Amino acid sequence: MGSDMMDVEQLAAYLRRDAREVGKLANRGRLPGHKVGGEWRFARAEINHWLESQIHGYTDEQLTALESSHGPAVEEPLLAGLLSPACVAVPLPASTKASVLKELVTLAEQSWQVYDPEAILEAVRTREEAASTALPSGVAFPHPRRPLASALGESIVAFGRTGSGVPFGDSNGGLTDCFFLICCRDDQTHLRVLARLTRLLLREGFVDELRGAETAAEAYETIVSAERELLAS
Repeated sequence: MGSDMMDVEQLAAYLRRDAREVGKLANRGRLPGHKVGGEWRFARAEINHWLESQIHGYTDEQLTALESSHGPAVEEPLLAGLLSPACVAVPLPASTKASVLKELVTLAEQSWQVYDPEAILEAVRTREEAASTALPSGVAFPHPRRPLASALGESIVAFGRTGSGVPFGDSNGGLTDCFFLICCRDDQTHLRVLARLTRLLLREGFVDELRGAETAAEAYETIVSAERELLAS
């Protein structure tokens, strides 16, 4: 079986769940899968997209399990290694969804790891057109739907906060002002970053601290310190 396809047992290991539970979810239509010769088969890309749609409803325990299934068993700093101070902007000079995405990619270029900014911007735009990454908290996680290894030297994260809220597609109609651009070279790193950021959002006061940061340096320190405290708790 190709590495992009998984059976029930492989998917259970990938999700860190019991194989019987995975089988039941598939039979109930709760997982994106296809039957081949009477056996379930799951495309890795479809599963990753499904995970993205589910992850914001996970508990910290579930997010931690997801992280460990795609990386080291021992928790270690992740955002601190992917987000550089040069890739943080407060305020981000943008007032529309289109300008936010463009400015975020330009910000990411300050990492010197972006080889093809046009490809990344197009991929992020396409992903947002399919379904907005905006959350009710006023935070969004723009990212390409698939890894863009050829467009990046290393996986990176960029953060920008606009001076006021921007209509970004939140299903509740709210405005968004905090944006984490996630650009990874592989699915495993992408899911770990998404899980780690979601865990930070669960921490009381984190988003308020981001909004209270008056400079890019303060916002960077808020993110790095919150991750440090998360791992120490």
